[in-house]
Amino acid sequence: MPSPSAVPPAVPSPEPLPAWRELPAGTRVVVRRRLTPAEAAESGARWADVVGILTAAGPAGLRVRPDRSPGLPEVAVAAADVEAVKPVPPRRPGRGRPAEA
Repeated sequence: MPSPSAVPPAVPSPEPLPAWRELPAGTRVVVRRRLTPAEAAESGARWADVVGILTAAGPAGLRVRPDRSPGLPEVAVAAADVEAVKPVPPRRPGRGRPAEA
């Protein structure tokens, strides 16, 4: 029987990938992201939420196209700044004025 000192140390298992890395592009998500110090100083908040369509997710972070206002640029969030990502259902159709005949 080998002595206890002859047993190799356990190799730590790698951390599992964050679940958001598994989401496919095209998924509607809400992303809670950490604000930069400048953004936090300006807004007085530590976090901001982005709701939109996930366009890319990878080791460096993710990109979200906001779906609330067409024409807004995609938001890039570094992996270190991602606090949480949650898939959300598609937006409900708006209840605008009825079309005129």
